[in-house]
Amino acid sequence: MNTGMNAAQDTAGRADASAGAREYLTFRLGQEEYGIDILKVQEIRGYETPTRISGAPSFIKGVTNLRGTIVPIVDLRLRLGCAQAEYNSFTVVIVLNLRERVVGIVVDSVSDVLELLPAQMRPAPDVDSSIDPQCIRGLGAVGERMLILLDIERLMAGLDMGLVAESA
Repeated sequence: MNTGMNAAQDTAGRADASAGAREYLTFRLGQEEYGIDILKVQEIRGYETPTRISGAPSFIKGVTNLRGTIVPIVDLRLRLGCAQAEYNSFTVVIVLNLRERVVGIVVDSVSDVLELLPAQMRPAPDVDSSIDPQCIRGLGAVGERMLILLDIERLMAGLDMGLVAESA
C-alpha cells in the first residue's frame, strides 16, 4: 500500500520538478549554439538550393515548394550578420510553423532537443549585437553549454523580414 503512495508522490515530485520546463531544438551557426521552441518546428530537411526571387534581400535564399506550400528560405547566418558559410552535408533547413505561416531557416547543423527548466535560463546580457534584443529570450545553461534562446516568431516578424505578422 505504501509502495503505491510512494509511486504517486514520486510522480507528483517529478511533475513539480519539470513545471515550467520547455523543450528547445538546438542548432549551430559557426561556434555559437542557439535554441528555438520545439513547438515551432514542423520538420528538418537537408538543404536543397531554392528558387531565387529577384530583388529579395540577400538573407532570403529563395523559395521552395514543400508539398504544395511555397516556403521562403532564410539563411539565418546572413540574417544575424554572421559570416557566410559554405553549405555542406550538415547544412539543414528547419521548417517552422509560425502563426500559420511556414518559413524555412538554413542553419549549419542541428544538435538535439533539450528540456530547460526555468532555473537553467538566464536573462540575455545587455550588449550591442546584430540581433534585436527583443528577439532573444535569454540564455540557457546546460552543463558547460550555453545556448542563445531565440524568439523566432519575433525575429521573423521584424520589419526587414515581414514573414510573420506581429500579433496585436
